[in-house]
Amino acid sequence: MCPKCLSKNTKKIGKRNEIQRYQCNNCGKKFQSKRRPEKLENSLFKEYVYHRQTLQDLATKYNKSIQWVHYKIKEYLPIAKVHNPRAVNLICDATFYGKRKDKLGTLVFMDSITHEILIWKHIQTERVDDYKYLLVELLNLGYTILSVTIYGKRGVNSVFKDYPVQMCHFHQKRIIQRYITLHPKLEASQELKKIMTRLKYSDENRFTKALDIWYIKYKSFLDEITIHPDSQKSSYTHKKLVAAYRSIRNNLPYLFTYKNYKKLNLSNTTNLIEGGVFSPLKILIKIHRGLSKSLKLKIVDDYLVSYKKKE
Repeated sequence: MCPKCLSKNTKKIGKRNEIQRYQCNNCGKKFQSKRRPEKLENSLFKEYVYHRQTLQDLATKYNKSIQWVHYKIKEYLPIAKVHNPRAVNLICDATFYGKRKDKLGTLVFMDSITHEILIWKHIQTERVDDYKYLLVELLNLGYTILSVTIYGKRGVNSVFKDYPVQMCHFHQKRIIQRYITLHPKLEASQELKKIMTRLKYSDENRFTKALDIWYIKYKSFLDEITIHPDSQKSSYTHKKLVAAYRSIRNNLPYLFTYKNYKKLNLSNTTNLIEGGVFSPLKILIKIHRGLSKSLKLKIVDDYLVSYKKKE
C-alpha cells in the first residue's frame, strides 16, 4: 500500500540493500517495505543474543560486513510491554551487571502468581525512590497489590507499608552468614545459626521464643565492650554477632508473613527472580564481552519483555 495515497496499485522496482522497493502507479511515490528492515533487525538481534552467533558469523551468513551487522543490531528496538492489570503478589529484586564501577543495573517487579515480569527500571544505584517509582507506575496502570516479597534493602519495607510484606528467607540467612561466617567458632554464633536453620519450619511464635531464649542466655556476652587503646573509643567486643542478632530482630515482623497470610499464597523468597530471571540474563550478557551500555540495556529490555512464565 502506498504510504502517500494509500493505493494498492503498486509495482516492484528492484531492491536496495536487499530490501524490496515499490512504486505507486497512481501518484508515482517510491517507497520500500517497512516491515522487512524491522524483521531483519529482529532476526539479527535474536541470533546474536539468544543463539550466540558472533558478528563474523552473521556477516558471513547475510553476506554483509561486520559493521553493517553491528549497525543493524544497534538499530533493533524491543517490543513494548503489554500490561494486563489484575491482582498480583509482587516479588521485588535488583541486580547489577559487570563491575561495580559500571553502575549499571535493573530493578524488577515480578508477579509470583503467573511469573510474569510486570515492570522494571534501569538504575545506577539501588534507591528506595526507585521502588516507590515502580509501585506508583503499577498502581497507575491499574494493578492491585496483594502482597510484596523483598530481599531486605533498608527502607524498602516502608514503601510497601500498606501491604503484607515478606522478607526473603534466603537473603536473611545470607546476611547472618556474612556476619557470623559459614562455620562460626563462638558458641553463641553456633546456636544462632541453628535457630536460623529452623526458620522455614517454624512459625512466628516458636521462632521468636527461641530467639528470646538465645538472647537472654547470651545477653552479657553480647554486651561486652572493648576500649580501643589508640582512640579510647568503645565498641561491642562481638559487634558482628550483635549486628546479626539486630538484623533478625528488625526483620522479624516480615519473616512469617507468608504463613500469617496463607490464603495469599505468597513466596517466602525472591528466588523466582534471582535464579529464574537474573542468572540466565547475566549469562547472556557475559557471552558477548565488551558490549556498550546501550546495547546491554537493550538486551535486558528484550529479555524481560519476552520472558516466559514457567508452566
